[in-house]
Parts: sequence; C-alpha cells; structure tokens
Amino acid sequence: MSLNRLAVRNCSLRRLFLVVLAFTFSACLFAQDPKFPAKTGVETPGIQRDITELPPVATFIVKGHPDWLAVTDDAVWVASSNVNHVVRLDATTNQAGTIITVSKPCSGIVADFGSLWIPSCGDHTLVRADIKTGAIQATIQAGPADSEGGIATGAGSVWLVTSKASELDRIDPATNTVIAKITIPPGSFNPIFANDSIWISSNQGNVLVRVNPVTNSVTSSTPIGPMPRFLTVGAGSVWVLNQGDGSISRVDATSGKLIATIPAGIPGFGGEIAFGAGAVWATVFKFPITRIDPAINKVAQQWHGAGGDSIRYGHGTLWLTSYSGEKVVRLAVPANP
Repeated sequence: MSLNRLAVRNCSLRRLFLVVLAFTFSACLFAQDPKFPAKTGVETPGIQRDITELPPVATFIVKGHPDWLAVTDDAVWVASSNVNHVVRLDATTNQAGTIITVSKPCSGIVADFGSLWIPSCGDHTLVRADIKTGAIQATIQAGPADSEGGIATGAGSVWLVTSKASELDRIDPATNTVIAKITIPPGSFNPIFANDSIWISSNQGNVLVRVNPVTNSVTSSTPIGPMPRFLTVGAGSVWVLNQGDGSISRVDATSGKLIATIPAGIPGFGGEIAFGAGAVWATVFKFPITRIDPAINKVAQQWHGAGGDSIRYGHGTLWLTSYSGEKVVRLAVPANP
C-alpha cells in the first residue's frame, strides 16, 4: 500500500472513530437512566409545545459544553468545563467576548463583591475573577465537593460545599480565606441565600437544610422531594428541582415549611432552575424550559425539544444553554397564557 493510500486510510479511520465516539457520548447523555422514571413532562392538554416555537433574540456560539450561567449588570457569563473556560456574553451587543481560563469550571458561578466566583473541579479550588475584565484576583483553597453542586453569596460571605461528608465553607471576600467550616448532612451540595439564611438541598437526605449565618450552624431541615438538587429564590420561597421524580418543591423562606410539591415530569441528572419575570423556570435535557406560575403552584407552560441544562433570567430575557449544541440562546419571555 502506498504512503498516500495509507495516510488516507488512517485519516478515514480517525474520522470513523470520532463519529462513533460522538454517537456514544450522545447516546449516554440522553439515554434514560434506570434509577429515574422517564421524562414525560406535564400531561395536561395544551401545556406542552415545541421549543422551536420560541425564536431566539440572539444566539451565542460557545465551545465545549456550555453549562453554568451567572448574570451581571451588563452581561451573562457561561462556563464550559470540558474546554476549561468561562465566557462573557455581552447583554448590549449580543456578542461573546472575554474568556477566563479555569481548569474544569463546575458547581455553578456566582457574581458578587465585584467578582465572579468560579469553583474548579480540575484544581479543586475556588477562583475569583474581576467581574469587568475577567482578570484572576485570587485562588482559594476550597474546592467543590460535587460537580453538580452550587455556590452562593449572602451575609457578607461566599458559601461553597467542599466535602461530601459534608462541609459547608464560609469564605470572607475581604481576605479570600475560609472563616468557618459548618457541618451539614451528608450528600448536601447546593446552597442558596434567602431571608437571612443559607439553604442547602440534600440530594442524599431528601431535605432542605437551613443554616443560620450568625451562629454558623444548622437550625432546621424540611423534608421535600426525592434527590433534591438545584435551587432558586422568588415570591417569598425557596424552589427546589427534585431530580428523583422531576417535581419542584416550594418552601416558605420564612417558616421553612413545605408549601407545595409541583409535578413537572422532568427527572434525571443535570438541569437547573431560576426565578424571574414573575415565574419559576426549570430546564433539563429533552424539556429545555418548564414555566411554573407561583400564583397557582402549577406548570403553566412547558417546551420540549433540543437544548437545555442551565437557565437564567436577566436583562429582560431568558438565557438558555444548549449543553450538547455549543451555544447559548437568548429568548424573549413567552407570554403567560
């Protein structure tokens, strides 16, 4: 065989390998995990519709697997863990711009104290970057406990779960140091701040844990849905996306009592939840947007189709990642039926 023919054959084999690899990844990504029920969405007539009915206001091409989102005064930032960067999406020009290099950014992003706070699953640290320029300001020895965890700010501090055992670290932005380590139930990973408390979903314990930042201790826990994960705050409540059955739990942010459990039919790994424009917005693969009306504690609209995995409301619009599509789309808020 000639060298030219050998080169062509090797090139073809490489292409075939890449195609098979991409197909295998896609199949694994979207296959139904046996531990979860099937994603059916809401079966109420007239609720479901196709995501193609929502034309984007803007589309941002973002390499890798765009996932975590953070809204700032003039932009939205998105992380792509597999290509080791966080990208700024300008809300005025609708152009992608500044790129921050972080080793496997994961477990959320939060914007506060003039900075972006980016957990790294590669270096097992917390990276602090300037919110305007993206310049690295500090690297803190506090790594995320779980790639599907989260990070929060409140009570003058940054909060990150750093141990599956579990340990909640409180970080002082004035000194970039851990100033408290709080013991929380095992398998608790996702914090959020509301009503002078830190709330953490326990994916293993099926509860919502409340921490008092004055005493740095757990004060209560509220039983919620199975395998609770991602959280948002709005309408006086903490809202939790339960991966086990695809429901959404609503907990009163004052009393800590469970107000409602809302069936949404979107179980499984991944996903995200956000509050804005008077509604709760959830996303998972196959059902990129589910809208919950807080006035009735029910799913008002649900869109099925391609895209999804992280969602935020900001600058008067919805921002939705396409984890496997290398893009972030900006959408006008759909009219409420």
